[in-house]
Amino acid sequence: MSSSWLENNTFHFADFADLDRLVSEKERRELTISLCLPTLNEEKTIAKEIIIMKSELMTRYPLLDEIVVIDSGSTDNTMEIAASFGADVYEADQILPSLEKFKGKGENLWKSLFVTKGDIIVYLDADIKNIHHRFAYALVGPLLLHEHLKYAKAFYDRPIAIGKSKVRPTGGGRVTELVIRPMFSLFFPELTQIFQPLSGEYAGYREVFEKVPFPIGYGVETSLILDIHEKWGLDVIAQVDLEKRVHKNQNIKALGKMAFVILDTFLKRIENLGFIDLKKKMYNEMIQYNLVKNEYKADILQIGGIERPPMIEIPEYRHKFSITGKPPGRQKQAMPESSDA
Repeated sequence: MSSSWLENNTFHFADFADLDRLVSEKERRELTISLCLPTLNEEKTIAKEIIIMKSELMTRYPLLDEIVVIDSGSTDNTMEIAASFGADVYEADQILPSLEKFKGKGENLWKSLFVTKGDIIVYLDADIKNIHHRFAYALVGPLLLHEHLKYAKAFYDRPIAIGKSKVRPTGGGRVTELVIRPMFSLFFPELTQIFQPLSGEYAGYREVFEKVPFPIGYGVETSLILDIHEKWGLDVIAQVDLEKRVHKNQNIKALGKMAFVILDTFLKRIENLGFIDLKKKMYNEMIQYNLVKNEYKADILQIGGIERPPMIEIPEYRHKFSITGKPPGRQKQAMPESSDA
């Protein structure tokens, strides 16, 4: 495995600190940029994210053209707060209402393609406690300044918040190191160069996102990397060091559920690619146990393995964006090909 990709496609957010240059390049290429925040009960952090992005990257530097919140049905004040600070707010269930409704982060990201207008879309998680506008401009930067790049992932040190005031300096990214990196090492060693494949911060061109399927849940980050890599090669992917991200901690059982969904997505992808031949259908339940009144009781998470098809196949989307001709099949698309590092 060559290290050329790691050397050529890895950046630091400081490489893109000249925001006037980014705005100039955006205008020269006549591009529009959307920021999407998928939410579920994020009333504590959503306002700060919107305020910072709007003030720095819309008012001070006109880099973003819109901030869009796609909500999964929050029971707190997330949607009201987001709207009050100027974001365009949508409930996921109300987008493409003729389709069957599902809940999940991947569902929100997929439906954002229908309501956003940008040529480039930036996705940020809505629970970032140390939010800074670099989380957006540093992901857009590689796509604006290097035309062969189509998708940019964030990586960072991941301190874990413990309680209200304590922070451990490291320890985040546990599912990456225990699940995805071993699987990449076994099947796609070139992808181990992507330091944090499960990071929730990334940006890409609409022409990429609309041509790949989206699992409705936690598997979406894994599927995006595998599908983009398979269709267009590793060289269209960049990664950017954002240095530090502080977020809420999840317990080990919650991480187990996440790992289960991600493994399900991964195994189905490599089976479709012909890497493995599963002799029997996989089960769709994650089984954990709780001790309740001195008895062990099963705690079962059931998943349907549901994926949304590439958005470009949806008739309403094709009509809205004036896409003509026959919807493409799921073969490799006509974009610049590069050899993998």
